[in-house]
Amino acid sequence: MVDAAIQSGTANRECMFEAFARRLPSGRRYGIVAGTGRLLDLIRDFRFGDAELDWLRANDVVRPPTLDWLADYSFSGNIWGYREGDAYFPGSPLIQVDGTFAECVVLETLILSVLNYDSAVASAAARMVSVSLGRPLAEMGSRRTGEYSAVAAARAAYIAGFAATSNLEAGRSWGIPTMGTAAHSFTLLHDSEEDAFRAQVDAFGTSTTLLVDTYNIERGIELAVAVAGTGLGSIRIDSGDLPTVAAAARAQLDSLGAVNTRITVTSDLDEYSIAALSASPVDAFGVGTSLVTGSGAPAAGMVYKLVAHKDDADQWVSVAKTSASKASVGGRKNALRRLDAAGIAQEEVVLVDDDGPAVAAATDAAAQPGSATERSLLVPLMQAGVVDERYLGPSGTRLAREQNAAAMRELPVDAFRLGRGDAVIPTVFA
Repeated sequence: MVDAAIQSGTANRECMFEAFARRLPSGRRYGIVAGTGRLLDLIRDFRFGDAELDWLRANDVVRPPTLDWLADYSFSGNIWGYREGDAYFPGSPLIQVDGTFAECVVLETLILSVLNYDSAVASAAARMVSVSLGRPLAEMGSRRTGEYSAVAAARAAYIAGFAATSNLEAGRSWGIPTMGTAAHSFTLLHDSEEDAFRAQVDAFGTSTTLLVDTYNIERGIELAVAVAGTGLGSIRIDSGDLPTVAAAARAQLDSLGAVNTRITVTSDLDEYSIAALSASPVDAFGVGTSLVTGSGAPAAGMVYKLVAHKDDADQWVSVAKTSASKASVGGRKNALRRLDAAGIAQEEVVLVDDDGPAVAAATDAAAQPGSATERSLLVPLMQAGVVDERYLGPSGTRLAREQNAAAMRELPVDAFRLGRGDAVIPTVFA
């Protein structure tokens, strides 16, 4: 497309692209925006080096003028978007990219690959957090996804409320609290379960978490307390009928005097199994496969569409698809969330063809106690190719986590039902 647009003379036409989701995954009532901080880093650094240009040239992918254009590529436009960690709904204009056609369209795969995956994980994580009843959750899914997506998943889960990750690279890169436990292989390495427990306690102290289900859970708990004493920090259970096993484990720990020893459970948990453990004496959860695969929705279903461009008279022209089931809404947009007097979201309002997202960014409405209000949703993320540094790195990740906590408080109670349902608030185009 870049090659053809350069040849036709339309490559430099100013355009507005938009990333949005036509619908939420089946049964979901809201989505969570994640990946923005990663994406801004990637766009800022996105270049075509000699290796890429040589391959394009050798394989005749594009013509020489396009190779010259790619060699000088650096995004110089503007990006607005929902705050990372915020909730979104069908039709929400999550990212708006303003620049020349060529420099915007070449970012499509980068933008969608980041937002689709990270938002899928964050949306699943938010559902798990909402049913955990305040008990901490740890992300433990690195072995169930790609090596790079594992780090992205840990970050997205943390933004959505997870307390920690077992992925040390995510801790190093994004400042996420890290944690870990021994695996069954550590127990099997030793001549006995007791020897394994002693080795772990000698190394890490009695506050460690001992995995007690390698052989027999009841015997494992007995040995764990015998080795670490009644001050043992935690046991982990990774098998069995968890509600039954957790109840029995709690009773046994109490009978041994380890009344403050916590119980952590793992074993293919998702939001439904976490909810089913709501009445069980479980203190913490470790979640892997379901989390990093979006709990059945591994991509958020977002698309990236051209919604407006300038004509030869320098006037904005709205454009849109009209294909059956895949229609889009053209035009530059603002987005507002209407809240009632209690601060609960009532509807998402998308204003089409007004003054564009820059106005929304400059007129963010603050909620007034006891009165209905509107909150502007689009903020400037990149201006003239310069990233707003507030959204980057560990500090940007913490900011996104704070935004998520605030957004979750805005959602109606029905948002947290796990049964099938539609988006919890409507999206209205005006």
